[in-house]
Amino acid sequence: MDATIAEVAPLSARGPAPPSIADPKSRLSLLPRFEFRFAGVPIAVSTRSQRLIALLAVERTQLRRAFVAGTLWPEAGTNQAGASLRSALWMIPTQLTAFILADGPHIQLAPHLPVDYHVAQATARRLIDSESEVDAAVDDDLLAADLLPEWCEDWIIIEQERFRQLRLHALESLCERLTARRQFARAVQAGLAAVSGEPLRDSAHRVLIRAHAAEGNQFEAIRQYRRYEHLLREELDLQPSREMRELLDTLTRN
Repeated sequence: MDATIAEVAPLSARGPAPPSIADPKSRLSLLPRFEFRFAGVPIAVSTRSQRLIALLAVERTQLRRAFVAGTLWPEAGTNQAGASLRSALWMIPTQLTAFILADGPHIQLAPHLPVDYHVAQATARRLIDSESEVDAAVDDDLLAADLLPEWCEDWIIIEQERFRQLRLHALESLCERLTARRQFARAVQAGLAAVSGEPLRDSAHRVLIRAHAAEGNQFEAIRQYRRYEHLLREELDLQPSREMRELLDTLTRN
């Protein structure tokens, strides 16, 4: 077959019919690593095809093939980038082709393929929205990892930071909500996850300290403050924020 980007045949013709939307056994994971499972079985995907599938998942919309080729292979000329895209498409495993919607010059990841990144984004936004009701059984693990942290291509760097900030704010919100519900064990775990995501983040330490204090663990709260104070001094030669110092004053007065 020849030579233009638009001439790649519809991929769905090469693969089995996709499972139903409710099928939990076929899914794409991007947090923290790329993994595709079909009917519960991990399927090996080449590095080149991983980049293509991840871009389609992150963009979550129909894209022009020329845009995809130029984004993934920005240093290549138009013809070479097009050839690289065709190669990535034909290297996609048969089980995954059922989830690639190819329509002329456009390409898209099928909306019915579950993607953990999409679920994590929706969960984080619900947690941050103060007006939303959040199920007490929300899966904290969805917010435990960054988006493909070992990848460093230009096209994904901004998306990685956007999601990192989203999930850290969501973990802080979850810690506060669980503290208010007096679910202290989970609140502390959410706070620790936020601190782990960015050890120098003042707001993450504050919600964790408040969770310890609300549970009556003044020693744990003050120890967390001292750890943060030491780390901030060692790493940045800075003092904790005014809000943090006022929080310590409140703790030591009680």
